[in-house]
Parts: sequence; structure tokens; C-alpha cells
Amino acid sequence: MINEFNDYKKMIPLWFAEDIGDGDHTTLSCIPAGATGKSQLIIKEKGVLAGVDVACEIFRAFDSGLKVTVYIHDGAEVKPGDIVFDVEGKVRSLLQTERLMLNIMQRMSGIATRTREYVKLLEGTKTKALDTRKTTPGLRLLEKEAVRIGGGCNHRIGLFDMILLKDNHVDFAGGIENAIRSARKYLEENGKQLKIEIEVRNFDELQQVLDTGGVDRIMLDNFTPENTRKAVEMIGGSYETESSGGITFDTLRQYAECGVDYISVGALTHSVKSLDMSFKAI
Repeated sequence: MINEFNDYKKMIPLWFAEDIGDGDHTTLSCIPAGATGKSQLIIKEKGVLAGVDVACEIFRAFDSGLKVTVYIHDGAEVKPGDIVFDVEGKVRSLLQTERLMLNIMQRMSGIATRTREYVKLLEGTKTKALDTRKTTPGLRLLEKEAVRIGGGCNHRIGLFDMILLKDNHVDFAGGIENAIRSARKYLEENGKQLKIEIEVRNFDELQQVLDTGGVDRIMLDNFTPENTRKAVEMIGGSYETESSGGITFDTLRQYAECGVDYISVGALTHSVKSLDMSFKAI
């Protein structure tokens, strides 16, 4: 995902335009243009750090004269009182980049922290935690990078890098077999090499997929743990398996022990509490 992740840099001017507009009049009114100083990022809550590299890019994009000294890097487990980095330079630049940097780092660190909790719960099984497309518009690349930093895995980035035949696709296409055969024909005709995943809602649909073939992964949607175990046995390792729908932190391990390869968790990105931290003048 490295190349895609770096695409976030195109968003930085838009982020500044949203926040600063025609000027930070508070800062401009009370801070002399030549004043210099230093601020530091202080952790106020236990968690997993994410967004340090993005923060450095934000400082660099706004004012290349800002000097950033990093002490703790992405992926580290942090605690209250930890100093992540110092930034030294024009005070006006420190004040105008503060909130954007904090918004990004707090959001990414919250996602990384939550993801690490899920990953630790899966230890000892073969199952990996996947994110979803349930992300904040404009911040998807950062949120998915935070999942990766927390130890999780990225599902498809968008609608362009994988074919995922969900229930509505199947229904509109006229059934399981039609959907799969149409997808394979599309890839062949357009010279694309994309994995095909298909969602099944019951054992009848699962059997249709097994009879048709031609996919890479089968998503078991809203299956109970008992039925998930049975479905995994039916598939017998012929295809990758993924559990999705209605799975909570409390039931995650139970699904993993059924032998699925992946569990997709929308909660990694759509309902996460930001990690508390502050950017204070020294």
C-alpha cells in the first residue's frame, strides 16, 4: 500500500485551505513575524502511536524551515507523559500547523490502538484482522495506513483494486453463477488481473459458489460461529475465507477459532475514539 499511501500528500493543501482560509488572524494579530520557539507533542493516554510520518510531512509542507526531532516512531506503544517529537522554528508556523497535525495523529493513533487490541485477541490463530471501506471521505489512505501500523491488514483500498461481489451485485446480476461468470469475463476482456471475492448469505449460496468456482475468496456474511465452522469445512481450503457482519470484539476470537483466514471489522475505522495528546509550547 506504500505508493497509494503517499498519495495523501495531495490532500495537504486542501486541509490547510479548510483550516486557515484567508489567514489565521488570531496568530497574525499577536505573534510577531520573526518570533521563534519550540513545541512538543505530549501523549496523554495509553495507546499505539500512528501518524508521525504524516505529521512531519505536514510541517514540511507548511514551512520547510521547521526542524522536527522525533523520539518515538509509528507503531510504538505509548503512555501518558511520553514526548513524541519536538518542533522548532517560527511560532506562527507552529500555531498554524498545530490543529491539523493533532487531528491527523489523534485519529490515526486511535485506529492503530483499536486495531492492536483486535490483533492481540487473534494471537495463536491463523486469522488476520481486515479493515473495510467504512472510512472518512478524504482520509481513507491515512486510516488504512493506521490499521496497518496497528498490525492489521488492508482489504481493498477502493472499488478499483479488487472485485467484491456483494449481495446487491449478486441479486442485480441474476444470481451467484451469473455474477461470477460476468466478473471473470469482464477481467478477461479488459486485461485486468484482480482477485474476485464473493459474499454468501447461506449454505445454498455457498454451495452454488463451490459448484461454479472461479473465485479467490468467499465471504461468509452474518454466519453464526457454528455455521462458520461448518462452512469452512465445506470449503476445505479450496478458497480463502472471510467472516463479516455482526462480529464484535467479544465474539472475534470465537470466529477465528472456526478457522477463517480473515475477519473484516468495520469498527476499526468507523467508530474509533481518538487518542488524547497535546502540542505544547516549551
